[in-house]
Amino acid sequence: MTNKLYYENVYQSTFVATVTKSEEDYIVLSETAFYPTGGGQPCDTGTINGKIVSNVEEVNGEIRHYINDSIPVGSKVEGIIDWERRFDHMQQHAGQHILTAAFVELYGYETTSFHLGSEKVTIDLNVENISSQELEKVEQLTNQIILEHRKIETVWVSKEEVNQYPLRKTLSVEENIRLVIIPEFDYNGCGGTHPQNTGEVQALSILGTERQKKKTRIEFVCGHRVRKQIHDKTTVISKLTSLLHAPQNELETNAIRLIDRNKTLEKEIKSLQDTIFQYEALELLKDTIKVGNHRVVQTTFKDKGLQELQTIARYVLANDPEVNVLFVSEINGKLQFVCQREQAAINMKYLAQSILPVINGKGGGNEKKAQGGGEAKTITSDALLTMLLHQLK
Repeated sequence: MTNKLYYENVYQSTFVATVTKSEEDYIVLSETAFYPTGGGQPCDTGTINGKIVSNVEEVNGEIRHYINDSIPVGSKVEGIIDWERRFDHMQQHAGQHILTAAFVELYGYETTSFHLGSEKVTIDLNVENISSQELEKVEQLTNQIILEHRKIETVWVSKEEVNQYPLRKTLSVEENIRLVIIPEFDYNGCGGTHPQNTGEVQALSILGTERQKKKTRIEFVCGHRVRKQIHDKTTVISKLTSLLHAPQNELETNAIRLIDRNKTLEKEIKSLQDTIFQYEALELLKDTIKVGNHRVVQTTFKDKGLQELQTIARYVLANDPEVNVLFVSEINGKLQFVCQREQAAINMKYLAQSILPVINGKGGGNEKKAQGGGEAKTITSDALLTMLLHQLK
């Protein structure tokens, strides 16, 4: 069994050990300070003899260090932990313990899962809704515990000794039981890494919530990540004050005003586009042609999408429901087409299906209205329209 140095001294960042097993992509050591992934906490990274340790996992009782090279069994190696990452994880994990205990202390909300991400940390609570007032009080209590610099203790206990402690939740193991304790506040079974006192967590900030079925997910950050959040948000606010020509306390009002104005402009643009489409439809009707016994409004477009083609076709048919409409457009290196009619007798679905293989395309529709699109590599929009017209004869 590998000696787990991260449990003996969580602040140890370098160590010397012997390689006891060497495989193609991982090695096992006689002892290690590298914490393996587990319990919602990611693994430590760093180097072994200068080789990057990309992942650490505990599999069947052995701690595997994944590196891009092999090191012979029996070799003495030096391991160096990425201390910045380790301490960040210590801050986040300890903060999670305090936050989880605060939710239980104030409202009885229990944590059902925990995830420590690279930027944010989340816990899921067994409650559907949490008010902003509740979040504020929990955050206040959490930061109060942090500022009190309370000790964070770890003890190994037997199954029989567990009953001496007021644990927050039932343990998932019955042997090698490790408790993480903040005296008179939180008692919890945990195998993660934590600092010696709550003060090293520095601060905790709740970022937001998200509904997860019948649970609520809480997003938060601790320690150095709080400072990064403040820096990033300050940078964004500074840019917004410049862009909106408004002080910070007026940003929301100015943003709402800008959004409302944009919605108004979008409506005006849509109205103008509809007017243009109606005009195009009337102009196209002037050039109606006859193919066999069928009257047809047909043309090719540049850079018009399916929705635009369908809108123009609708306006054409609103003015003359007895014509057939055949439109083809080339847009973003692709061909798109619309086949549409109202009172005419042509089956537009069959017409569309007849040309899809030519453009290696996909499409669908019904007897009155069909559309599709495909490649523009082997045929031009004009040639594709000619094929559609040929099918009418």
